[in-house]
Parts: sequence; C-alpha cells; structure tokens
Amino acid sequence: MPEIVHTFDELAEVVRRNYRNPDLDLLRRAHDLAASAHEGEKRLTGHAFITHPLAVAYKLAEMGLSLNVVAAGLLHDVIEDTGIELDDLRAQFGDDVASLVDSVTKLKKVQYQGVERYVENMRKMFLAMASDVRVVFIKFADRLHNLQTLYAQPEHKQQRIAREVMDIYAPIAGRLGMGEMKGELEDLSFAYLQPKEYERVRRIMETRVREKGAYVSRMIERTEKLLAEAGAVEAQVHGRVKRLFSLYRKLTKYGNDLSKVYDVIAVRIIVGDVEQCYGMLGILHQAWKPLPGRIKDYIAQPKPNGYQSLHTTVFGDDGEIVEFQIRTREMHELAEYGLAAHWRYKEAGMKPTENLLWMEELAAIQKELAGKEGFLEQLESLKIDVFKDRIFVFTPKGDVIDLPDGATPVDFAFAIHSEIGNKMSQVKINERLANMDTVLHSGDIIEVVTDRNRKGPNPDWLKFARTRHAREKIKDATKHTVKGWLSDMLRGKGAEAR
Repeated sequence: MPEIVHTFDELAEVVRRNYRNPDLDLLRRAHDLAASAHEGEKRLTGHAFITHPLAVAYKLAEMGLSLNVVAAGLLHDVIEDTGIELDDLRAQFGDDVASLVDSVTKLKKVQYQGVERYVENMRKMFLAMASDVRVVFIKFADRLHNLQTLYAQPEHKQQRIAREVMDIYAPIAGRLGMGEMKGELEDLSFAYLQPKEYERVRRIMETRVREKGAYVSRMIERTEKLLAEAGAVEAQVHGRVKRLFSLYRKLTKYGNDLSKVYDVIAVRIIVGDVEQCYGMLGILHQAWKPLPGRIKDYIAQPKPNGYQSLHTTVFGDDGEIVEFQIRTREMHELAEYGLAAHWRYKEAGMKPTENLLWMEELAAIQKELAGKEGFLEQLESLKIDVFKDRIFVFTPKGDVIDLPDGATPVDFAFAIHSEIGNKMSQVKINERLANMDTVLHSGDIIEVVTDRNRKGPNPDWLKFARTRHAREKIKDATKHTVKGWLSDMLRGKGAEAR
C-alpha cells in the first residue's frame, strides 16, 4: 500500500477549512523546526522523515482538534530523535505544546518485550488518558500512520505492531467513542494479523457493493424525495459501507451467513435536530415496513461511549432489507470522533454532553495498581470492564445500569450497591425468576430480591461474575467468612482440648 504523502500546504488547507481564524504561523514554525530537526532522516519507506509528523498533524487537523494539538503532532518526535530539548520547545511554543510533546515522548519509551511490553503499554496509555486525553489522540494519529506504512517493516515488527494496535489502541479508541479511528486501526491491523481472512472479507464486501450498490443508490434517491416532500431541505443522505473487520466479526457471529448481516451497506440520514430524527423515523416507517425488533433508539439511551443515533431496518423496494441510521450533525461528529469532538466543543466554550465516569474509574484503578505485578493480575478484568462491548439494563424504577457484555445478575447487584450484592437471594429478569449466572441483555429489567439474614455472597458466584468490582466484593466478603469460620473452628477445638 503506497504511502499518502502530505505537504505543509495541504495541512494548511485542511486547517483553513476546519478552523476559524487559525494561527497558521504557529503551525509553520512547528513544521519548520521539525523539518530542520529531522533533516537528512529517511523512513523505511524511502520518504523524508518529515512526512510522518505531517501525516500525524494532518489527521489531527481533520479531527478538528486544537492547533496546539496539531502543532504537537508536528513536533512529537523531535525530543526523542533529535537534539531538541524540552526547554527549547517550551520557549518557542509555550507550556501546553511542550507538555503534550513531552507526554507523547514518554508514552513511546517502552523498554520491555513480550507480556512486559504489553503491560507497560497499557499502563502508559491509562496514565496518559487519566492526565490529558489529548496525548492519546496524538498517539492514535501516530499509530495510524505507522500502520499505513507498515509494509516497509520486517514481518516480525508488522505482527507486533498490528497486535498491539488491535489489543490496545483500537479498543481504547472505541471506548472513547472514536468510531472512525477505531475502524481504521482495526482494518489496517486485520490486514497483517489475518491476511487470508482479510482478503476473503474484502472480496465479499466488493461483491456485495457491486450487487447492492445500485439498489442502495435508488433507496437514497427515494429517501431524498421523502425528505424534500417533508420540507427537510438541509438534511443529508448518503450510503455507509461497513468496515471490513466489523463485517468479519459479524460473519463469525452468524456462522458466515451473509444474509443475516443487514448493515453491510446502510443509509445514513443527517438532520437538523433531535425532533427531526424522530420525524424522519416516522416518515421511513410510512414508506417502508420496519423489521420487528430492529428499531434501536440510541438517542434516548446513548451507548456508554456517547454514541447517539436512531437505527431502523426496513423492507425496502422489492422486499430488500436496508438499515437506516438517523442522527444530527453533532451526533455524527461525536460518532466519528468521539471524545475528540467533545474536547473540541469544550475548548470552544460548549459543554460536552458525554458522561465519562468510566474514565474517572480508570484513573482510580490506575492509582490502585502501583506495581506491574498487580497490574498484570488485574489486566483481564480491567479489559472486560473498560473495553468490552457494553449493555444497558434497567432497575424496576427505570434507572439505567451500564455493564459489560456477558454480565450476570451478580454484576448488576454489586453495581447498584455492595449490600444488595451481599444480601441477594433471588433475581427476577423481566418479572421472571432466573438463575444467578444468566447472561443479561440490553433492555432487560432486573429485580434483585434480598434476604436481610444472609451473611454474604456465595463464593461460587466468582465463576460467572464478570466485572472487577463484583469479583473484588465477593472475594472480600468471602475472605471474611472463611476467616470467621476458621476462627470458630479453632475456638471450638481449643474448648474441646481444655
């Protein structure tokens, strides 16, 4: 795959397009310093080294991040690879840009191999996110360009870099709501990690687009007419082709039955406000019959990473099945760029809407795990809690509880309160008694029945509790129980001896 080489003029052009009154002088100075510092250096692709920081800055500018972040993207390699000192950057570009470059440099210094390398990478990413998430945006753009030019690396490095991206960077991008970044990172890694499967899925996609492309184009035209008749003249309609790795996962889930994957090509409608989203949903359902159970309202109940949209699947013209996604312009930007878009709104004086409690939780976990050994022990549960697909379940009063996919009533109970978990004796799912190890699904209504006389949770619950919080609480409670039992036993034996 040939490298896409950007020039400073192309970077300046995208900045003029995305920013009001941009400080192009800041970027020019950053570029000139980077070009001078890296002069004579070549990448393995044969291109001048400056093409890499330019590519990173270009991506950050496309995402609309502040010009300080874009400037830091241009400078992100100068401390590590050249004679430039941090104080030099601080003097020329200010504390904020210098701090960002310093943080990215520290994030890159991983001295270990194997599992140790993986652990340190995860630790450093978590620390960076907890302190200044903008550093992670720069790292994403850096890794993205490295993947785009991975063809020039030896095979063992290709595998290591692609695996790190798939295991660490892509899931974090997803948890930050950065759907576009996550998709790009996954697809590029997929090509190196499973080349045969990648080619198979790519061919399936090409065939599907060839077969269905014209039909979807007609559906888009029909939809545009419906919008015009409804007076929604500013609404936009376009097609969306599913990402290759996402399609691969869906095919794996459905036993490679492509007929069960309805959103290989979807139609996306972008309207002015939330009211128009629901109005458009009604218009679509008048024109085409919806598939039962395929309407998803992520506006009323956003995903944990902030994603909002209305999804519906309909029987289109000639009975073909088509998925529609309806959202506002703001929702679209948040779906594409996630927390990066929220950060942009925040810097513009607008209030970000996303609830990022999970990031606060991440920071708290990070503080708890002081040593590498402790971190490694917690890593699997941490990955489940933070990065796994999430579900939404409800209390009988309608409160929403956010849990990882695969969670059970035990996780639900401890998510509400430790005492609820400790005293839980029965559970009802959708008003029916259920087993404690039942896997919950989005939309389930969970009622926990407690027994005030119960002394604590059942240690067997550890076999199916999924969240770190629930497992720790069960271990704590059962540890006390075992200690008490041993104490009673010893006291009893002592009495008999006397």
